[in-house]
Amino acid sequence: MNCDEASILMHALIDGELDAGHARELETHIATCATCAARLREFHELRKMMTPAGLRFAAPADLRASIEGKLPAPPAAASRRSIIKGFAAGATLSALAASGVLVMVMRTDDQKRIIGEVVSAHLRSLQAQHLTDVVSTDQHTVKPWFNGRLDVAPPVAELTAQGFTLLGGRLDYVDAKPVAAIVYRRRVHIINLFCAPAPGSANSKATMESLHGFNVRRWSENGLNLWAVSDINTDELMEFGEKFEAALKQ
Repeated sequence: MNCDEASILMHALIDGELDAGHARELETHIATCATCAARLREFHELRKMMTPAGLRFAAPADLRASIEGKLPAPPAAASRRSIIKGFAAGATLSALAASGVLVMVMRTDDQKRIIGEVVSAHLRSLQAQHLTDVVSTDQHTVKPWFNGRLDVAPPVAELTAQGFTLLGGRLDYVDAKPVAAIVYRRRVHIINLFCAPAPGSANSKATMESLHGFNVRRWSENGLNLWAVSDINTDELMEFGEKFEAALKQ
């Protein structure tokens, strides 16, 4: 067994879907291969992060002290009524500040969860028979395949001349919702471009995230949320996204 075969079978091993014979063969390989052993640990950590416990976020312990330290103190000779009003105002301000922090924490936590889901979907696609539902290098074949399968037709661009070969597409799921996955190849590396309908969402510039050795270029455009996921370096993945966006504007 070589490292490429081991990498594919690891996902089935973690999910308990690997037969005993292949499991022993994989475990024997991992025992003698430090690279595959490290990758298996990363997959286990990723799976742990996808559990409810792994998605929790604890706010800083000194948050309350920081907020209360910025509130004005009541005058020394203040009346009982003014003190009560002061406490009421302080409580309102604390509630507003805390709610704002909670919204930011929840938004950040949700973004991390989605990044984890698209990376997990990318990993699943690398298993045998999971990469494409429609195989074609022609955008006019891949894009129409999604008609009737999604509410919005995903954008598809041919980028072979720019070094990114279109392989096809498939229907996948992110955040328990169906999304389009457009598949490209860069040398021996696979790029999954996930496209999710987001009606009414504003366009946003691309940002780059990294999770367990995979890079994710995230942006929003024309009512779609898009994530490009691959193990190629950040510069190449950013280049892919820029060429993809430019091709759609031509």
